Amino acid sequence: MPLKPFTDNYADNSTEAGFQFTFYCQICNEGYKTSFIESKTYKKGSLLRNIGRATNIATSLLGGHRFGYSVERGADLISERFHGMSPEWHKEHEQAFELAQNEAKAHFHRCPRCTRWVCDNDWNEQVGLCVGCAPRENVEVSAARAEKMVQDIRTKAEQTQVFTGEINERTTLCPQCGKPAGTGKFCVNCGFRLDMTKCPKCGAANSAEARFCGECGTRLQ
Repeated sequence: MPLKPFTDNYADNSTEAGFQFTFYCQICNEGYKTSFIESKTYKKGSLLRNIGRATNIATSLLGGHRFGYSVERGADLISERFHGMSPEWHKEHEQAFELAQNEAKAHFHRCPRCTRWVCDNDWNEQVGLCVGCAPRENVEVSAARAEKMVQDIRTKAEQTQVFTGEINERTTLCPQCGKPAGTGKFCVNCGFRLDMTKCPKCGAANSAEARFCGECGTRLQ
C-alpha cells in the first residue's frame, strides 16, 4: 500500500532494521529527521538467526547435523524474507510512517494561502501565513534600509571626484615623415629610427642624446 504523506517533500530513510523519515520545508528545504523506530520483525529475525547458529554449534558438538541444519535453514529463510521486506515489515513501515508524520507536523506549519508546509523559520506567526505569502515586516524594513544604503553609497561615489590629474592623449609622431610612428623603435610608415632627432634647420638626423646638430651646429631641443 503506498504511503500517504502530508507533504510530498520528504525522504524515506528506513532500512530493514527500522524506520526513519526526513521531512523538508517547502520554502528553505531545511529538513527535520524523525525518531528512529526499530523493526520488531527484524529484531525477531535476528533472534531466530542467533538460535539457529547456537543450535547448529551444539548439535555439531554432539555429533549430529540434521536437526541443527534444519533449524539453521529455517532461520535463513526467515532472514531472507526480512531482507526482501516482508508483509510484516511493510505493515510496520506504514505504522511507523503515521507516527513519524504526527511527530513531524509539530515542527511545520501549513500556510492557508499557498498550502505549503513550512518550518518555524519561514512562518510569519504574526499573521498566520508563510513568509512567502506574508514577509515579516521587520525583516523587509531592514532589507529595504540596507538596499537604500547601498544605493546612497553608489550615488555619493559617482558624485565624488576621485582622480584629480589630467588625461592627455599623446601620439608619437615620426620626425621624418610626420605621421604616427607607433610604439616600436622605428616608424611604422617610413622606417625612420625613432631614437634619432631631426635637426629643425638642416634636417640632419642626430642621436636623441645630442644637444647640437652634428651637421650645422644648431641647438637641438
